[in-house]
Amino acid sequence: MEPVKVGLLGLGTVGGGTINVLKRNRDEITRRAGREVKIVIASARNVNKKRNFSTAGISLTTDPFAVVNRTDIDVVVELIGGTELTLELVLQAIQNGKHVVTANKALIAIHGNEIFAAASNKGVMVAFEAAVAGGIPIIKALREGLAGNKIEWLAGIINGTGNFILTEMRDKGSHFADVLAQAQALGYAEADPAFDVEGIDAAHKLTILAAIAFGIPLQFEKAYTEGIASITREDVDNAAELGYRIKHLGIARHVDHGIELRVHPTLIPDRRLIANVDGVMNAVLVQGDAVGPTLYYGAGAGADPTASAVVADIVDVVRSLTADPENRVPHLAFQPDTLSDVPILSVEEITTAYYLRIHVMDKPGVLADITRCLADQSISIEAMIQKEENEESKTVPIILLTHRLQEKQMIIAIQNIEALNSVVGKVTRIRLEHLIAD
Repeated sequence: MEPVKVGLLGLGTVGGGTINVLKRNRDEITRRAGREVKIVIASARNVNKKRNFSTAGISLTTDPFAVVNRTDIDVVVELIGGTELTLELVLQAIQNGKHVVTANKALIAIHGNEIFAAASNKGVMVAFEAAVAGGIPIIKALREGLAGNKIEWLAGIINGTGNFILTEMRDKGSHFADVLAQAQALGYAEADPAFDVEGIDAAHKLTILAAIAFGIPLQFEKAYTEGIASITREDVDNAAELGYRIKHLGIARHVDHGIELRVHPTLIPDRRLIANVDGVMNAVLVQGDAVGPTLYYGAGAGADPTASAVVADIVDVVRSLTADPENRVPHLAFQPDTLSDVPILSVEEITTAYYLRIHVMDKPGVLADITRCLADQSISIEAMIQKEENEESKTVPIILLTHRLQEKQMIIAIQNIEALNSVVGKVTRIRLEHLIAD
């Protein structure tokens, strides 16, 4: 049987990893797919650049459209990144009847609805396992392995850069800015780290996971994002004292009146497995009504881990080449005409618990005033610590953990607390999740 011919867009880290994995595991992949998989052409900005992998037997071009328009290509693998050029390339590939494999989370999160509709019309597949959590097969787990469940919620550490920073802050007592510089020096963070530390990258991935988990259209623009730049060493230490760790989580939860879709720093109990995922590793915790909680852990980035997911998608495409398009696994797990219009909730409507750090003047009645502000919004306190006086500011830090409540209640309570004469500066607020079945 003729090999399945693949065109590769991009010869960067993941492109090189994909070539290496396909060559190293050629026999095993052929046995699994039923046909040999062969990369015959690849595009790159500089085809003469010295690389640490071999491109022998692969035609090289600087024109990516030469790849998607080549008539003998069966599958186009997009590993360029970005959204404008890649959207044009992917749609052209689909129009040409090519199957597409991509690791591009931004492309899928922002333009996936359009891409999947085009693919359905042409009867081709778009596979994107590598777009979320690198080598962890979380897309397949949600779409196929958990197909018998109603997914209640999921929570993920899905950005390795942010997780590395928070781990170093906890383990070494470092400040955010110092660890960020270290992450940049190690190549974990870009020169402009906003995508990672502000939660945008995680929100792209969470958007995809939520669509598959709940059978809704991709709605990245409705995801709430909050970064980790404001997390201090003091907050990390306080969380540890209370039995928690701070993680930058993506959380999607199906509640009675809609879906919570949010990325933000979160306190979670230190006994939870996901709380012990450190460094650049990723993990996703999924709660299904039948199976209960399941945890998926592994490398969220890197050449070989991401290439593992890319090649797995290629194998899936090869296996389905002779299948009736109507009987393939749907892109977003649910049949396209059954996607739900359940609303995405605003952040004011979410329900969670909170960690509060409040700096106050050391005088009588302060604590009573604060608890009254909370009680006025029906907020109950789970735990409280009063720290020693700060000699420089002459203020006393008070740490509070609350029970679950709606965010809009907390917004009002914080405004009222900050208006008190005895309170100095802004109240630090970090959301808290126990990550157990409700």
